[in-house]
Amino acid sequence: MTHPAFPLIVDQDAVRRALPQLDVRAALAQMFRALGTHMAVQPPQTLTLFPQDAGDFITYLGVMAEAKVFGAKLSPYIVTQAKPVITAWTALMSMETGQPLMWCDSGLLTIERTAGATALAVEQLAVENATELAIIGTGAVGLAHLRHLASVRPWRTIRVFSPELENDTAKRAQLAALDQRVSICDRIEDVVANADVVALCTSSGTPVLHETMLTKAALITSISTNVANAHEIPPAWLVDMDVYCDYRHTTPLSAGEMKLAAENHGWRTEAVLGDLAELMCGKAVKPSYRKPVFFRSIGLGLEDVAIAYQLFSYLTARVSA
Repeated sequence: MTHPAFPLIVDQDAVRRALPQLDVRAALAQMFRALGTHMAVQPPQTLTLFPQDAGDFITYLGVMAEAKVFGAKLSPYIVTQAKPVITAWTALMSMETGQPLMWCDSGLLTIERTAGATALAVEQLAVENATELAIIGTGAVGLAHLRHLASVRPWRTIRVFSPELENDTAKRAQLAALDQRVSICDRIEDVVANADVVALCTSSGTPVLHETMLTKAALITSISTNVANAHEIPPAWLVDMDVYCDYRHTTPLSAGEMKLAAENHGWRTEAVLGDLAELMCGKAVKPSYRKPVFFRSIGLGLEDVAIAYQLFSYLTARVSA
């Protein structure tokens, strides 16, 4: 039997090869239940600026007691004369020995855990008879959302929109090949018409969806981007929505539309009806759909630790076999 040498150093190619073997949603579901029963700890993420406006890095932390691991993802934004450099690496460590277990590239893992968390939210919050899914944004995160959301409800249609698709024949063909229910819309108003769930998967720092575009109360999911105070919907809209998030103790401190709504529009963080930890433990009130529903995720260190731990478990089992 071969015993692996720690810490494992796992680059992006190794992560890509392992990803099909990982059950991202199961790992996240277990983690959020642990968080809801006080068997996991999620500190706030921290932003550290580099001197002389050279960039910054965000630190995402988390502790999982049952797995006996803790860790941190470091995600720098490095200013260059050309395109900024953005990377992410996760350090996984043992709560028993205090020694490092793994140091892995987190770029692909971040995309998967982001889409996996959205899928958990849709499982918990979408109406049971939801049939119309809309996805706005078709980058790597948008494609991951399509894969993760495809099985959450028996969708009749999956409509997709991105301005970049207009003249990208290859990308349109790629999307159509992913699922036979996919149809591509040329206007955002068409993609959200009659939608039960709208997944916003853009890198926009300003609103891409407005309340006048919806034809009925729908679940809207939104993710983070690196733009300061980024918000994919107007902050003022929050006062007329049922609001949920990935973790109520950290998300309102970082999510752009929540911060702006609190500062400028009288919204209060106490208005959050539930987070994923509470939803997974059956402790949150479900939405009534008398008004639109908003789920906001910022990405948690615990999500990074959970998916890194599953990767670590898979790789060490292979080496030991």
